[in-house]
Amino acid sequence: MWSAGFRPFFLLASAWAAIAVPVWLAAYAHGYVLRGTLPAMFWHAHEMVFGFGMAAVAGFLLTAIPNWTGRLPVRGRPLALLAMLWLAGRIAMLVPGAALLDLAFSAALIVVVARELLAGRNWRNLPMLGALALLFAGNLLFHLGIYAGLRLGIATLCMLIALVGGRIVPSFTRNWLAKKQPRAPLPAPEGWLDRGALLLTFFALAAWVCELATWPAILAGLALAARLSRWRGLATVREPLLFVLHLGYAWLALGLILLGLEAPAALHALTVGAVGTMTLAVMTRASLGHTGRALVADAATVTIYALVTLAVLLRLASPFTGAQAVLVASLSGMAWSAAFATFALHYGRFLVQKKT
Repeated sequence: MWSAGFRPFFLLASAWAAIAVPVWLAAYAHGYVLRGTLPAMFWHAHEMVFGFGMAAVAGFLLTAIPNWTGRLPVRGRPLALLAMLWLAGRIAMLVPGAALLDLAFSAALIVVVARELLAGRNWRNLPMLGALALLFAGNLLFHLGIYAGLRLGIATLCMLIALVGGRIVPSFTRNWLAKKQPRAPLPAPEGWLDRGALLLTFFALAAWVCELATWPAILAGLALAARLSRWRGLATVREPLLFVLHLGYAWLALGLILLGLEAPAALHALTVGAVGTMTLAVMTRASLGHTGRALVADAATVTIYALVTLAVLLRLASPFTGAQAVLVASLSGMAWSAAFATFALHYGRFLVQKKT
């Protein structure tokens, strides 16, 4: 359990995603009053970004950094202490006057990641440290009552998907096509379009965070869609573990376009769609690969992908369903919770067992 970062943090992220949304739905649909000082809506938003989102980011980074640096992974007691700090933050958010304890995990993760990257002289991935600093800043702003911090947190998660997804999606696709379809065209190599799309995405998200304008998000979304179109996604439809990565990136592009158009529920295209889908895509693939199992999507894995897709479709439809909007949003939340609960139950046994 404590031999690699993905083991505790993927399990914690999925379990919290499955638990926290039904708690929010109890407040949203039935008026349940949460403990603590925050209104239920703000608690929900915070826990999805800085609770679930931060755990997923921690699991990914603590697993990827040893590959980047050649150093041993953070494991054992230090990893357990990080997990305990994350858990303390979740409890603190429901205890009046203790919410600032939530910042301790973000700060500790920054220190650990900085130490590993600097010791390994891995300058290429220093932007990951900047992303953690932005997540910490967003969380701090939230606790200071400046709720633009939530926008900063969401924007940082989206930028991480644009950046990291832009590395792994074409790379995994290229490797799979070279093995399965040797004569098939490969994803286009990185070029000016890729770099331009990332710059547009950065400035569009910055403009949204600062409430300057939303229209640049349309350009960023179109640029990311053009980038995605060059990665041969349709050729991977029969390989769910790979196709879902393309789907997650597509939700990011569509979400930015909807955000720029100020469409209803556009924010959930980014959060439920892009963040939710890409998180599950990475967690399933990494959990299989790093525990020595074949990269094959079984029935439970396909069900996970179908449920999170259903969740985002229902959430996007809910503003247009009139009197049934609360019901449709609740069904979306149930599908989301079922997706992550299925991951926790099905993949949890892989995460707590020894590597095969």
